[in-house]
Amino acid sequence: MMSDITFGQFIDTGSFLHKLDPRTKLLSLIAFIVFVFVAGNFLSLGLLSIILLLAIFSSKIPVKMYLKNLKAILPILIITALLNVFYTDNGMILLDWWIFTVTTGGVFRALFMAARIILLILSSAVLSYTTSPTSLTGAIESLLKPLKYIGLGNAVHTMAMTMTIALRFIPTLIEETEKIMNAQKARGANLDSGNVIQRVKALLPILIPLLISSVRRAYELAEAMECRCYNGGEGRTKYRLMRYSRLDFVAAVVLLFVFSGVILLNIFEELVLKFIPFI
Repeated sequence: MMSDITFGQFIDTGSFLHKLDPRTKLLSLIAFIVFVFVAGNFLSLGLLSIILLLAIFSSKIPVKMYLKNLKAILPILIITALLNVFYTDNGMILLDWWIFTVTTGGVFRALFMAARIILLILSSAVLSYTTSPTSLTGAIESLLKPLKYIGLGNAVHTMAMTMTIALRFIPTLIEETEKIMNAQKARGANLDSGNVIQRVKALLPILIPLLISSVRRAYELAEAMECRCYNGGEGRTKYRLMRYSRLDFVAAVVLLFVFSGVILLNIFEELVLKFIPFI
């Protein structure tokens, strides 16, 4: 299960998305997440799905890498779908048994919410796979640069650095957890069977070494930064300067048309459905 979590990894394939300015990708992700919640029907959500699929294939990263992220959140998807199925009672009744009632409205609502979660996870994975932690730090710091005029310049740099370090160490902690689990299994620990309480107790021999290892890594990182005279963002210069290019302009225009289409599909849903006879 731990090997299925690939979020936080950067895979350089030299694709179109990798060449975009990290600020463009970060702002695009924020806007995409907002419009995932703005989308009020399957038509507008389908339009967002199309643009996301194009981004996934243009990244030149194997699709199985993205699917691993979905496999890791499969329990959340199932629980969310079941809650929407049983707690939405509008539409035609499909099943009425004991205290459970399944309606067409509940089924559509469950599918709609599951699709939203999938889009959120995959879009975040696209940013993670196509943007290095260093570039992401620079993008966050650059976008929040206006805050320095109210005395928060160093705080912005500290926040960006903290977020990037956390993102950078996700794969490291996953790898460390995998090693600890294999070591405990080699010593005869049973981590895959038993009831919920037994499984929770079996996690203690994993969590304690992982916590100790994390604290040790944090201390070593802090010591290394102090040895390099790190004192925050004040007076620091950058080796690579971020600049917008034509690719960023093209990406912004395409997303603007897509988001406009989402709004129009929300407003004229019934009109569009008249021209799609098979729905």
